[in-house]
Amino acid sequence: MEYILETQDLTKIYGRKEAAVDVNLHIREGQIYGLIGRNGAGKTTIMRMISGLSRPTRGSYSLFGKTGMAMRMMLKNVGVLIEHPGLYPRLSGYENLKIKCIGMGIKPDGYVESLLKTVGLDPADRKKSAGSYSMGMRQRLGIALALVGDPGIIILDEPINGLDPQGIVEVRELLAGLRDEKGITIMISSHILDELSKVADSYGVIHEGRLLDEFTAAELHERCGKSLILRTDDPAKTLQVLENMDLPGAAREPDGSLRIARGMERAKEISKAVVGAGIGLEEIYLRSISLEEYYLGMTGGEHNG
Repeated sequence: MEYILETQDLTKIYGRKEAAVDVNLHIREGQIYGLIGRNGAGKTTIMRMISGLSRPTRGSYSLFGKTGMAMRMMLKNVGVLIEHPGLYPRLSGYENLKIKCIGMGIKPDGYVESLLKTVGLDPADRKKSAGSYSMGMRQRLGIALALVGDPGIIILDEPINGLDPQGIVEVRELLAGLRDEKGITIMISSHILDELSKVADSYGVIHEGRLLDEFTAAELHERCGKSLILRTDDPAKTLQVLENMDLPGAAREPDGSLRIARGMERAKEISKAVVGAGIGLEEIYLRSISLEEYYLGMTGGEHNG
């Protein structure tokens, strides 16, 4: 089984609105997959379809290598937190979890307490109502609810949205722990892209309902890490010079400049070679961009959360 979750041309259309179109996601087991997109880009629509909460207009998806009826039987192994946790505000966190466990036929002693410990909530606190929880505590409880039944994959829609910096760090560490210690695959959407880059293993970029790209964390580092930017009056000839210097990985940017991801320590040598080839060197400098800057470069315009 190469992918624990894979979609094939997954599409959802509401009337004349194309909420998601021909989306092909590939999520490997034991990874955190970050789904990046603006509000209205189609993230929640996609998550609802692969959680079994909404039926695709067309296309399909597989879970744990299963399709069709066999795949639908696997939905019990999918934990879900879409938008806001559905909590009984007058009941405690323990009671909220207990109700879901009863509904799923789960009754082992200490199971609820172990879930509360897993997400960093106090199992002994059975009096404090969920309605009085902080935003961070509610998100933790929502994740605990998604973990009921010990799913192989959990799908979390904006779990760090609205949290203060400390809450973001705590949830990020919780998700990394679920992956590293329990081997749970996690699909997470977020508009806090720099935070997502600290925990995700791979990414998918959604824009206006379409998947623009998928890439691993290593590929992201290569694209967004430090690179050498070179601007000359003859980019084509410059590329040939770089190839002759065994620097074939140079990429041409939309503005005509060249980006060199490897060999940055050879900046002085590169400058001499370019000038020596009779090329006008206009600019050379080091640049480092964030995930958010990379995302904006892909989609254009300003990020609107």
